[in-house]
Amino acid sequence: MATETLVRTRRKMRPATVAQFVVAVLVAIFALFPLLWLFTGGFKTQTEASTGAFWPAHPTLDNFVFIFTQVPFLRYMLNSFFVSAIVTVVALLFHSMAAYALARLRFRGRDTVFVLVFSTLLVTAPVILIPLFVIVRELHMLNNYAGLIVPALFNAFGIFLLRQYYITIPKELEEAAIVDGCGHWRVYWHLILPLSRPILASLTVFFFLANWNAFIWPLIVIADDKLFTVQVGLQLLQDQVTVGGGANWSYLLAGSTLTALPTMIMFFILQRRLVESIKTSGLKS
Repeated sequence: MATETLVRTRRKMRPATVAQFVVAVLVAIFALFPLLWLFTGGFKTQTEASTGAFWPAHPTLDNFVFIFTQVPFLRYMLNSFFVSAIVTVVALLFHSMAAYALARLRFRGRDTVFVLVFSTLLVTAPVILIPLFVIVRELHMLNNYAGLIVPALFNAFGIFLLRQYYITIPKELEEAAIVDGCGHWRVYWHLILPLSRPILASLTVFFFLANWNAFIWPLIVIADDKLFTVQVGLQLLQDQVTVGGGANWSYLLAGSTLTALPTMIMFFILQRRLVESIKTSGLKS
């Protein structure tokens, strides 16, 4: 029976469908090839990594053992995880409260505040890099976790995305909760937040990835190597492990593989929520 169904499915496939399938497979291979080359590179010897061979002829775990025993790479990863997790949790809480106020509460100057918040999206990060460094220095947050966390908490894109999502939530739900005696805090906590799980999951991925992959800002505000994040640690690893005047690519590929793993795991765990948020995002309105 299953064989007959498969035969009928094959007969129904049109040439255009087959062509689309082949193109999709080719694009997927083209997109995944650099990632696969990175993962296999971590198991190569120095000689194989220098030649650019795709598959290691003699797979070895020495590269991973080296970066965990000779370099404080685990500490770099823990620093990145700590900063990324704190920023993600705190930013989601503050952003959702700000977005709820801008979307559901009525007060004088609400639209002006939203325009001012939205206008910060037009200012690129390099423009504010020096003023932000001066502010952080005056607040005595250089070379500590506060200097990494506090400046990363505000993100106008998160407030904008959540506000657009909250606008699409029917007002009848909020009015029914208020009639039952709920205040704005209980409406926000017990009604709005549970309904926001898809978009919050999506922002969790965005915020965590943005802070995990941050390089310029941690490089500027941190001087103590015990506080280095993993991206700065990779740069330090490139400077430290050299062979014949050039970088030892097998160590760098192993470090890059370990750096990419947490973000990939998070993406695969939350990918269903991410797709749901894209389908139901307030951006469609």
